[in-house]
Amino acid sequence: MTGPIGVFDSGYGGLTVLKELVKKLPQYDFIYLGDNARAPYGNRSFETVYEYTLSCVKALFNQGCPLVILACNTASAKALRTIQQIDLKNIAPSNRVLGVIRPTAETIGIYSESKHVGIFATEGTVNSKSYILEINKFFPDITVLQEACPMWVPLVENQELDNEGANYFIQKHVQSLFTKSEKIDTILLGCTHYPLLQNAIEKHVPDTVKIISQGQIVADSLQDYLSRHPDMESRISCKAERTFYTTDDENIFNKRAEFFYGSTIQAAHLHV
Repeated sequence: MTGPIGVFDSGYGGLTVLKELVKKLPQYDFIYLGDNARAPYGNRSFETVYEYTLSCVKALFNQGCPLVILACNTASAKALRTIQQIDLKNIAPSNRVLGVIRPTAETIGIYSESKHVGIFATEGTVNSKSYILEINKFFPDITVLQEACPMWVPLVENQELDNEGANYFIQKHVQSLFTKSEKIDTILLGCTHYPLLQNAIEKHVPDTVKIISQGQIVADSLQDYLSRHPDMESRISCKAERTFYTTDDENIFNKRAEFFYGSTIQAAHLHV
């Protein structure tokens, strides 16, 4: 029995990751689930994010997904480890759940020559220190400087990317990050919404600084994972089908999702 790869996010941002997954691995079937009814996750407690994430993972398992990608940095930071280490063996021992933080941490060090990496992320991801811990496992000589940007997700979701208000909040956080270290030569966009702000961010960052988004890194990592785990790869259906679900109003989701995904979406409501 085969099934699609599940891709989960608290809202719309994970669609930027799904877009790269589909581009890299077009032969596979994918189901996307956005928990828009309970978004955003960024400022919620560890317990709440874990509870919400687990319910959505179970929903994707119920849709036949043997593998689920948490395309959400906050969920990856606050829920992934517990789900992997405790829940999977009880609810679906042969299934797997992967996140976006580890594959990013495994590669970010190759971009930095100064060994000073900046992270823009939500408050939840910053407070979890997950990027600091994971990057230091692979690159112990790298200094990680974090900056929480609580207004950036609302700016993106309301498509306020290039106006005076957006410019104010982007400039404010870029300046704040560089006050922590002038040696930063690489910045990771540690939230799946932030690639849509990249052009605006670049206006306030020196030309010598590299800005890295996660979609392509996660896609490369998934391709590698499936090549190393043929038992899992054989369980993925390959009809090139894309299915979209939201826990909120599907008509609102369809209108906003196109902005993130780059093409028209027809989603259905899924009760979680």
